[in-house]
Amino acid sequence: MEAVSDPAVSEVVAMCGSQLGKTEVCLNICGYHMAHDPSPILVVQPTLEMAQAWSKDRLAPMLRDTPTLQGKVADPRSRDSGNTTLHKTFPGGHLTVCGANSPSSLASRPIRIVLCDEVDRYPISAGSEGDPVALARRRSATFWNRKILQVSSPTIKDQSRIEAAYKRSDRRQFWIPCHACGEFQTLAFRQIRWPENEPENASYFCEHCDEPWTDAHRIKSLRFGEWRAERDFKGIAGFHLSGLYSPWQTIAEAAQEFVIAKQSAHTLQGFVNTYLAESWDMTNSQEEIPYEYLFARRESNWSDGEKTAPNGIGIITAGVDVQDDRLCYEIVGWGKGGASPENWSLEYGTIYGDPSSRELWERLDSVLVQGYTLENGKELAISAACIDSGGHYTQSVYAFCRSREGRRVFAIKGMGQEGRPIVGKPSRNNIGKVRLYPIGTFSAKEQIFAQLRIEEKGAGFCHFPMSRDRSYFLELLSERLATKHSKGYAKREWIKTRDRNEALDCRVYALSALAILNVKNLDKLTNKINEIEEPPPPALEVDSPPMRRNRLRMPRRSWIQGF
Repeated sequence: MEAVSDPAVSEVVAMCGSQLGKTEVCLNICGYHMAHDPSPILVVQPTLEMAQAWSKDRLAPMLRDTPTLQGKVADPRSRDSGNTTLHKTFPGGHLTVCGANSPSSLASRPIRIVLCDEVDRYPISAGSEGDPVALARRRSATFWNRKILQVSSPTIKDQSRIEAAYKRSDRRQFWIPCHACGEFQTLAFRQIRWPENEPENASYFCEHCDEPWTDAHRIKSLRFGEWRAERDFKGIAGFHLSGLYSPWQTIAEAAQEFVIAKQSAHTLQGFVNTYLAESWDMTNSQEEIPYEYLFARRESNWSDGEKTAPNGIGIITAGVDVQDDRLCYEIVGWGKGGASPENWSLEYGTIYGDPSSRELWERLDSVLVQGYTLENGKELAISAACIDSGGHYTQSVYAFCRSREGRRVFAIKGMGQEGRPIVGKPSRNNIGKVRLYPIGTFSAKEQIFAQLRIEEKGAGFCHFPMSRDRSYFLELLSERLATKHSKGYAKREWIKTRDRNEALDCRVYALSALAILNVKNLDKLTNKINEIEEPPPPALEVDSPPMRRNRLRMPRRSWIQGF
């Protein structure tokens, strides 16, 4: 805010984590200019809907409750056109709120103060007219004292608007002193440490003297911090701030959030972008996994057709892919690991025949009713199965699933859009009147490929038997994530690198079956089946005996009068 009011600064860039005051800064700048330096102001939100929400939920309460601003804008209940949701006039200026996806909103009026909020959520182009930030910037060309503010958390490396803008600035970082040695430093996640499997006991350690900091030390040090620029100032002031500086979240909470997020590439990207305020490098997550890596780590303690399974499994699901002349299926056992459980490919097979014939589906039924014996002697049946209904044999899939819903055999339909959950809300609005589940195949494949990259046994690790051949792994790794640009938007999608991808589809459907089951505590179930004792709950430390409750009953009237 000081930089925006500095005459030497023409542009301000803030690359920050979520919930660190970016939107509040925009509001304060609007309030300052409405009260003390009237100017035409433009606030650009990612979409028109977000612009309307920002105006109603953030701007309107500020105008209503701030004494200095009361009366500056006409009463919203009056018929004055100077106070609409997206346009407000005040003495000496006006404020316009618009969406980056609306090219007409970014045209016409000259603007002195341009505030661009969450720029990394903008579309690549506002219609056919080009970059929304560039369009908004042109609106201020006639003002010698213009101010342009861009704020956002970053997204993809080399595609992030805010990162590119920050690199053009003087790149200021916030340095704070250590309470023990007094040396200044920027906060980095690598300096957070915790005992094994105990992120709730995490602490921050000074990079100079290795002294641990409490959250009180960290917050106190913020008072003595200072912004230091990495480059010479040339009119653009840039600020970078991660969630490590937030007084509203402890270091232990950040460590726990990281442990949960790292179980999949999708959630880890969210942590890196919104907490660390760093761009996500797609190079590592898009790098193809060599099939030889998975082929070499096959295990010999179970095999297809033996109906045996290793210990560590708590539940079994199946996924079935329907082709024109065959049914492909995979049966997967799932164990501990929370949102990304350790898993075992118990069986993968193909049933050849005509999918419109009853005989083929009866053979599939004989596969789905089978059970597996763990090494400890426990018997486990297949708890749920998902069958793809999106091909040419939709009616046959519906007929098979209709009479087996009680056994949790479900028809599913893949939805490839990014951002969809692995399993959506089911519907019977189909010709077969069966429970049809929409499957977010994009998210499912992201989780599967993140699991395939895990090298240590444990949460998310994928086990394969020695009987899996080369073709299975080629099919499992038959797609890769690519970014395409269409009609001004960047779009990520999975593209096939090989003709056959049945193994990957079967794994997606088996994972979807697990998501449909929505087991509340798979770790606890796995421990019970594998006869692993649960750790006892921690004992409560009580300094003094609890005070007995006063059992005296008082009439409600006298209780109220007592206050």
